[in-house]
Amino acid sequence: MTLKDTSFVDLMLNRVYNVLLIANPYDAFMLEDDGRVDEKIFSEYARLGLRFPPRFLQVHSHEEAKETMAGGHINLVICMPAAEDNSVFDIARDIKEGYPQTPIVVLTPFSHGITRRMQNEDLSVFEYVFCWLGNTELLLSIIKLMEDRMNLEHDIESAGVQMLLVVEDSIRFYSSILPTLYKFVLQQSLAFATEALNTSLEALRMRGRPKIVLARNYEEAWDLYNRFADNTLGVISDCSFPMTAEGEKDEEAGFKLLSAIRTRDPYIPLILDSSETDKAPLAKACHASFIDKNSKKIGVDLRDHLRDYFGFGDFIFRDPDTMQEVARLHNLKDLQDNIMTLPTRSLLYHISHNNVSRWLASRALFPISQFLKGITWESLQDVDAHRAIILDAIVAYRRMKNQGVVAVFQRERFDQYSNFARIGEGSLGGKGRGLAFIDHLLGRHTDLNEQEGVTVSIPKTVVLCTDIFDEFMDTNDLYQIALADLPDEEILEHFLRGRLPMRLVGDLEAFLDVVDGPIAIRSSSLLEDSHYQPFAGVYSTYMISSARDRYERLSMLSEAIKAVYASVFYQTSKDYMTATSNVIDQEKMAVILQEVVGEEHNGRFYPIISGVARSINYYPIGDEKAEEGTVSLAMGLGKYMAAQACASALHIRTKSCR
Repeated sequence: MTLKDTSFVDLMLNRVYNVLLIANPYDAFMLEDDGRVDEKIFSEYARLGLRFPPRFLQVHSHEEAKETMAGGHINLVICMPAAEDNSVFDIARDIKEGYPQTPIVVLTPFSHGITRRMQNEDLSVFEYVFCWLGNTELLLSIIKLMEDRMNLEHDIESAGVQMLLVVEDSIRFYSSILPTLYKFVLQQSLAFATEALNTSLEALRMRGRPKIVLARNYEEAWDLYNRFADNTLGVISDCSFPMTAEGEKDEEAGFKLLSAIRTRDPYIPLILDSSETDKAPLAKACHASFIDKNSKKIGVDLRDHLRDYFGFGDFIFRDPDTMQEVARLHNLKDLQDNIMTLPTRSLLYHISHNNVSRWLASRALFPISQFLKGITWESLQDVDAHRAIILDAIVAYRRMKNQGVVAVFQRERFDQYSNFARIGEGSLGGKGRGLAFIDHLLGRHTDLNEQEGVTVSIPKTVVLCTDIFDEFMDTNDLYQIALADLPDEEILEHFLRGRLPMRLVGDLEAFLDVVDGPIAIRSSSLLEDSHYQPFAGVYSTYMISSARDRYERLSMLSEAIKAVYASVFYQTSKDYMTATSNVIDQEKMAVILQEVVGEEHNGRFYPIISGVARSINYYPIGDEKAEEGTVSLAMGLGKYMAAQACASALHIRTKSCR
């Protein structure tokens, strides 16, 4: 199974970085709340895990606005008309003439005076009008609404990002409900970002959150749905709004819209909201949920409906007869672990309603979601076949995402499909970086695995970063012993008596639960695999065998790690440091825990193949080129070639822990 990966870095390319605020000094001051609008927006961005908070530039005259716009880089204009003066509308019209691509919105408290003045104004130059109620979250919602609008088409077509369509013409209502929606969706995106393998990928995954799109009449809403029907996560619609931009209100426009959508998609989540409770039967008629706009807890009601029906939050598997919860899954790993044992009737219900694909889409797991969406119950009426297909899709996705990425080790997520992970925040060391680079190259050249039955990959690898070494040395006060002129055996004895960080024990146990075969414990110092002073063979490598007693195996692994740390300070290492003009107390050691690839024969385990790769061939023959390098391969451990590779080192030290 081949899945196309999502390039999150190519999403949300259009951002609002600079906002021009046109308002008189008093209104601007009230909006800023003592001049702190930038600070408040920054706090909101930080709280919701967002980056790139915009900068606000304030003007109150035509000349200032013209000068600021001429400076360039204004991505959004917000106008605040005053009760006694509508000059900001004239300024906005001039800006639109000169900069037609720059979106402009109106933000105003709806006093009677301003409302009367606005009724006589041509508002066609404005994308939206918002009601200012003193809530800074509305500013964030305006910015995100404009960014979603700017990126909607590209992100849906390139990655399959989902659209949450809101249909509402009441300025007061959408000004109050949009902050609730954005806060909920952004908080959910923070939660699903944990599916990423490291911190930088978490930030990128948030670009895949559902886009919120606001339509204010039937024509606009139907056009949006018609264009992006396959990527519509759900629809929230008022009951009464105009059929066209210039038309009169239709009291049942929302019912007509949701009925038309329901005809196209029998399972898409729909919400009909109205301040008239007698419209509730209309919601039932088009199989939509109903929300009362007059409810004092409308925000809570909306969040509950989104969580229950739109694929947000945990996946709650329910009994189709009683709708009682029978299973709750928190993430993709939970779905992977439980898909084969979920109750058949419950799984059948959720498959036939497209709930699995929707839940995956809301979490930005687009490759699996799009693949499963094409496999409907009508096309494959076999629950067990669906189980196998879902599991295979998850496995294929996780293998694809794991290759070429140095993941942060997480006990609950590390399993047989994990590939390369790090424990700690320090360096991977020279050898660790080299392995990570090879894994990165393999991730880019997927054609290497196109031949059936052939898998090209690095062995399952976990690296204890150099900060673990620092903590071990400092906690056990070992530097004085390590740097002293003592025999290697005495240094090793002191290191073996030291304690590894307690939090590391659980991680090592999780690693051993997955890798039950022999393990190589390899050195990866900062100086190893350097271009001009290779340290190959200077430090120790250990191997531990399989053992039935997990505590015995954990003890062997712990001692091997400490012994690799100790080898930094053996006499051979110190001599080599002196010979290469390096300083021993500046060397730091990462440790590679790596599955040994091989086979068991008659109770003994044999590695399949070993070898040494050299990036430069110093003795090219015939058509050979020096930069093509050389590779020496051998069956088994390849000790002879290892000796050749380490000939430049002063000594080779190999040990075996049993």
